[in-house]
Amino acid sequence: MSQDTQTGPAAVRHYLQGLQARITSAIAEIDGGTFVSDAWQKAPEEPLQGSGITQILEGGAVFERAGCGFSHVLGPRLPPSATQHRPELSGAPFEAMGVSLVFHPRNPYVPTVHMNVRMLAAKASDGTQVCWFGGGMDLTPFYGFEEDAVHFHRTCQQAVAPFGDDKYPRFKTWCDEYFYLKHRNEQRGIGGIFFDDFSELGFDGGFGMVQAVGDAFLNAYLPIVHKRKGMAYTQRERDFQLYRRGRYVEFNLVWDRGTHFGLQSGGRTESILLSMPPQANWSYQNVPAAGTPEAALYSQFLPRRDWV
Repeated sequence: MSQDTQTGPAAVRHYLQGLQARITSAIAEIDGGTFVSDAWQKAPEEPLQGSGITQILEGGAVFERAGCGFSHVLGPRLPPSATQHRPELSGAPFEAMGVSLVFHPRNPYVPTVHMNVRMLAAKASDGTQVCWFGGGMDLTPFYGFEEDAVHFHRTCQQAVAPFGDDKYPRFKTWCDEYFYLKHRNEQRGIGGIFFDDFSELGFDGGFGMVQAVGDAFLNAYLPIVHKRKGMAYTQRERDFQLYRRGRYVEFNLVWDRGTHFGLQSGGRTESILLSMPPQANWSYQNVPAAGTPEAALYSQFLPRRDWV
């Protein structure tokens, strides 16, 4: 951003579009496949205005489905999901932009990953613009590896360290509490970092932290992909992967505020649901046998713990 003279939301948009391009280029190089780029524009008669680019790779050699979307929308009234902690802005006009991605690998030994960075701005009743930021990344393995979890969390810790020693432990806890399936009393994965409604560092500090998180994503995830994508697996591992993907669907549809925000605000459904896996299964009371790698996921990796 040092060469960019843009300021405010324009600078955020410029960064986010570049981030999307960098990430999808790196993933396409690993996979050997091609992202389909779907640029969209909201129709003038729709209540929500804006545009975006949805990029998706499906049926790849490494990634069964990899979706990465940029969106920039403007609306007349903030939806309820965005004003839970800011009731004074209820009904205010708003502007929101972000990059969100979910990658579903083919090999069950490669974890699913999610990353999102975003900015939301609203006009207060006195006419001033209020900006806040959110984002983070989290890892959802099907078969856990200690060294992968430590690497991912350490990279997250290093990304936010320049903004205060309190940020990683705080955002790590926030992530654990957010990516939690309350109806199953179960974590979605091994977590990472998550922050929302963040404005305490001002615009420059919040934007700087969003950039640090976005820039750290490939360093956090790609070494794990390289290490695990060639591991041999059988139908047993594949079946467990599809079963655990069902938990991902449950969380995204039942609990995820980003999904709710997009649907409540009249967003583009195809882009909002790009996080869904291409296949997922459910089975009744599926309890892995003791001593199996599947059981280890529940006993050693999903319970909240410190990784660094």
